[in-house]
Amino acid sequence: MIVVAQRVSRASVTVDGERVGAIEHGLCLLVCALDDDLEPDVEWLADKLVDLRLFADEEGLSNRSLLDVGGSALVVPQFTLAADWRKGRRPSFTRSAEPARARQLVDCLSARLGQRGVSVAAGRFGAMMALELLNDGPFTLVLDSRQSPTRRAATGGPAEPELSP
Repeated sequence: MIVVAQRVSRASVTVDGERVGAIEHGLCLLVCALDDDLEPDVEWLADKLVDLRLFADEEGLSNRSLLDVGGSALVVPQFTLAADWRKGRRPSFTRSAEPARARQLVDCLSARLGQRGVSVAAGRFGAMMALELLNDGPFTLVLDSRQSPTRRAATGGPAEPELSP
């Protein structure tokens, strides 16, 4: 799974003029399920998102997690994060999970965040959505479950990402 996590002061998503999800202080999560994603990918991402220290402490340092600040999460399905734009002029989305499986994985992420104590709002899967948010920072991260230690070990990849000198 790919998740673009944006720290926000507020965020909302509207479908056909109806506000279907909104949060105050927390994370806006653009979420894409890929064709080879499994539930351990979801669990790893949910745990990572809840525990990452992305919020300022009293000294202005990023030392507080989503749980520490009582933040919420707005989960917005966005299959276009899987776009392969390298060839031609029209992106290909063949890496995206098929819709039924993608919906299941995105719903699982929302549920897992809720189980960890985060208040969760969500966009509407498969709908044309209008997303409105106020970035806080801005502070934006891209997380990819293919970078999890479990996934790398299962695929025979290095235990840690290699850094060039």
